Amino acid sequence: MAAASTRLSLGTQLREELSCSICLELFTRPKVLPCQHTFCLSPCLENLAGRGGALKCAICRQQVRLPPQGVAGLPDNHLVTSLCERLQNQATLSGETKEQPQSGNRCSFHPSEVLELYCKHCHIAICKQCLEDAHDGHLTTTAKKAAQERSLTVQTLINEGRNIQERGHHHGNQRQGRHQPKNLVITFGNGSGTGQLDYPYGVTVSDEGEVFVASRWNNEIQVFTLQGTFVRQFQTVTSGGLKMGPEDVAMDGEGNLWVVGMTDYGQVPLQYNKQGSVLGTFDLKLSRWVRGVALDTRRNHILITQTTGDKDDKHGEVLVFRPDGTLVRTVGQQQGMKHPWYITVDGEGNILVSDYDGHCVYMYNEDGQFLFQFGGEGSGEGQLKGPRGICTDRSGNIIVSDTGNRRVEMFDKTGKFLKHINIATDVKVPQAVAMAPQGQLVVTDYEKHTVSIFQNF
Repeated sequence: MAAASTRLSLGTQLREELSCSICLELFTRPKVLPCQHTFCLSPCLENLAGRGGALKCAICRQQVRLPPQGVAGLPDNHLVTSLCERLQNQATLSGETKEQPQSGNRCSFHPSEVLELYCKHCHIAICKQCLEDAHDGHLTTTAKKAAQERSLTVQTLINEGRNIQERGHHHGNQRQGRHQPKNLVITFGNGSGTGQLDYPYGVTVSDEGEVFVASRWNNEIQVFTLQGTFVRQFQTVTSGGLKMGPEDVAMDGEGNLWVVGMTDYGQVPLQYNKQGSVLGTFDLKLSRWVRGVALDTRRNHILITQTTGDKDDKHGEVLVFRPDGTLVRTVGQQQGMKHPWYITVDGEGNILVSDYDGHCVYMYNEDGQFLFQFGGEGSGEGQLKGPRGICTDRSGNIIVSDTGNRRVEMFDKTGKFLKHINIATDVKVPQAVAMAPQGQLVVTDYEKHTVSIFQNF
């Protein structure tokens, strides 16, 4: 019995070593990359490569240029192939036909369970016991399918889950004798290289929990998970190849992105899909400064803030377009808007605009009729100094990046001041703000070159 137990343990360990980190299955036709990481040819490397002539390693993210034959032309890992064959033969001879789970992917809270599910509600890898204990009624899928949908490895999703667990966000009621901190924060982006930001400006979050950040001086949109894991990036360029420094990014009802920013020939709005392919654009004509973009998904309208004039005599407004570039209306001229920066549309279709030079926020209904304004220059409660980012939460509360005062403030839906959001230790100069699907607050900091995600605030 002891010998059989040892043989089974060694077999399980060997199977883990010979399992692809993308599909979590035993390698089939293993191919080795220049970085020495190995993956299955099909479907793993084929899906990773797509239609391009290059791919990024799913483990180390190293860029790999493919040979003319594509992934099929990558060198075979003959040693791994031989070991897999021997393992399968041994399993057949010993009658071991059932695959053993990977011990390294076991749940921290239920060690006998494997992290084989993915909760779409909480954006975390979970086990079956987690589903019963803390995720009852949540929409789930398999970890493998979730990884394929998000172009990530299963191991990445599992690592994200462990990161959340370590921060006390997951199963908090199961950790006896410990208390969650008031404000759980994830901060990322500072530094140089892949996944690092250079003056992050606008930000938006998809329903799937992907964070899209406008990295202005990189001329890029960078994409992260809500746990700060870098996913991908794409250059903000026009269909003609002109680089654009993105100021803001927003998502439409079909999951495509609208980005506004500056090229060498002026300000432009550009529509991209999530992978960075240009889908469309239109001409803004007289614009001098374009800062913000938002989507009215119910009417399929694109709203863009625009400022004309010179630095001593600015005139601001909101332009409302259809996707084909047809101007529907302008908003804000009669209220004396000076330098509108960012803009958002709340759950009722109301339009909220931050006025950087006016030190206030304007609110309009969905037809562009003025409702009220709030703020006023100062540093007291409810006062603003150079506000930029703006968003609303699920209750309709208004969150404003009070950039000049280096703080973030919350107001109710009528503009009444509620509180200062505690960001002092994590954000130096708040730029844009956005709400994630489960109520997390995302804040970009263009001085620290970071993004911070507040789980509680």
